[in-house]
Amino acid sequence: MPQPPDSDASDNPSTAHDQQEFNPYAAQWPVDDDGMAASSTMTRARFKVLGMLCLLSGVLYLDRICISAAVDSIQTDLKISNTQTSYVLMAFTLAYGLFEIPTGRWGDRLGARRVLTRISLWWSAFTALTGACTGFWMLVGVRFMFGAGEAGAFPNVARVMSRWFPDHERGRAQGVLLAASQVGGALAPFLAAMLIQEIGWRWTFVAFGSVGAVWAAGFYVWFRDDPADHEAANAAEVAYIGRGASASNVHAQIPWALVAGNPSIWFLSLIMACGSFNSYIYFSWFPKYLKSGRGVEVTEAGLMASMVLAFSAAGTLAGGYLLDWFASRGGIGRKRLLGACSFFLASAMLGCGLLSGNPWLAAFFAALSCFATQATQPLWWTCSIGISGKHIGALFGLMNSVGVFGALSSQYLVGKLADLLGARGFTGRAQWDPIFYINMGVLIVAGLLWSSFVFKTVEERDADH
Repeated sequence: MPQPPDSDASDNPSTAHDQQEFNPYAAQWPVDDDGMAASSTMTRARFKVLGMLCLLSGVLYLDRICISAAVDSIQTDLKISNTQTSYVLMAFTLAYGLFEIPTGRWGDRLGARRVLTRISLWWSAFTALTGACTGFWMLVGVRFMFGAGEAGAFPNVARVMSRWFPDHERGRAQGVLLAASQVGGALAPFLAAMLIQEIGWRWTFVAFGSVGAVWAAGFYVWFRDDPADHEAANAAEVAYIGRGASASNVHAQIPWALVAGNPSIWFLSLIMACGSFNSYIYFSWFPKYLKSGRGVEVTEAGLMASMVLAFSAAGTLAGGYLLDWFASRGGIGRKRLLGACSFFLASAMLGCGLLSGNPWLAAFFAALSCFATQATQPLWWTCSIGISGKHIGALFGLMNSVGVFGALSSQYLVGKLADLLGARGFTGRAQWDPIFYINMGVLIVAGLLWSSFVFKTVEERDADH
């Protein structure tokens, strides 16, 4: 039975021995019981794999979030309302949620190498095709296909992480990976705003779409699903990874009845829904909010939105290091504290921003709020991987799919609420601020969910039966 990621090494003699005999930051493989070197210098191919995954996640968020800076231009060109824009944004998110589980399961069966290559080529094509849209329904269709293409990316990335990184390195690795995605997201609003000024919104999507195709070619040629099959990883590194890797290459049937009765899975799913509600306000609408609600010009709004997402990137990095620090000093109780306090703090920071009349100060408090929420992401990933066991692709996809309902809710509510309030004569902040008060409550709910979380793997449920 795999050990949950919060297990104390002292409770498991073999784990404690492994951690004592190997220093993950040393260049040499440990010495065996006879005092002889167990192997030659260990390679670091797993960090090159992490680099490839960071590029993927950065490009993924670059392509996903660039539309937020183009919303105003698209609305003007295609003559669509805020509510119609909500439907355009929701088309991506709905498809992303619908195809998460099957694409994650596909990765469990065929391997992440082939599936991630397909995903990258697909979403890149439909990112570029966004620039060819001439009407509302065409735009909805293209964004739906774009979402179907991106679906399964992170479930398959999670599978790669579980195969290439032992448990005690995974928190920081996931923090770096998630920070890379936020860096891509942070660059998107500012870069898109600059490009739109120079070449228009249509060619901006074509430019962003070309990047993923280059990544796909390099990844397929270089990457291997099994570390043992990769020429860049020597025997010492393969053995080291094998000590703590939690995924299996064996395709197994998913015990859906046990999954449905596992409270840990549903707690994590609901936490993801709350986090997605918050994130997709910034991913989809924040530049529009700054322009219409706060009176900020387009380029400055892009810069503010990029600042918020840059703080998100810093939050994921900090969360990864905090997670590893907590893991070495306590069990699930301290991890629950990290999750709960982060969301409560995020709600408070968002409230401070709403009290400010200065757009830059409001954006700064929003950035602090996003820093706090994103600090919980490595914790969520680690718990999700530990709970899923050998079904990582499918169950990670399941939890992400439930989370999509939170994203859909915020994407719809922002546009719909703005139109409803606008029709009643409200303008500026009175028209756009109310969604953030709702968001404060959602963040508090997420904190309460973390405070009640209990870690229980699917395999443990199986053993109980």
